[in-house]
Amino acid sequence: MPFTPFHLGPALCFGLPLREHMHAPTFFLANIIVDIEPFIVLVFGLNYPLHGYLHTFLFASILGLALGCIMFFMRGIFQGFFKIFLLEGERMANIKDFIVAGISGTVLHVLLDSPLNNNTKPLYPLMFNPFYKPALMLEIHSFCIWTGLLGMAFYVHLVYRRSFVKNSVS
Repeated sequence: MPFTPFHLGPALCFGLPLREHMHAPTFFLANIIVDIEPFIVLVFGLNYPLHGYLHTFLFASILGLALGCIMFFMRGIFQGFFKIFLLEGERMANIKDFIVAGISGTVLHVLLDSPLNNNTKPLYPLMFNPFYKPALMLEIHSFCIWTGLLGMAFYVHLVYRRSFVKNSVS
């Protein structure tokens, strides 16, 4: 996708409701971290495809696994922040929750980008993109926008519910 913010739509829509089963902040980050590759290529003017190895299921999964592990080991640093902003569920997340979030987020990124970019090789080491369907651009972008709106609505619901519960207890 040309703009990483589109990836935040599905991340919010699926990550927030599933935050009891996977670590939502890791899922959010995993959905956008794959685009570090085109960012580096553009910033440094590298002679490298915009959608290279990180835009393959193999390397995206490895990146997601690494991200999940890193986020798990750093969980203590951000846990208070995540709880305040309702980004974590009530139960304590375990390493599996972080790894599932990391891998599923990076794989979702590749799934969304593959139909739109001819230079993406999602099934590496196969050197073609069987998912390339540029005619789906409007549908994929619409999906990302609508899931973003649904995710934001769900977040507003979470905040309202927390506020309502606090006010009714007082």
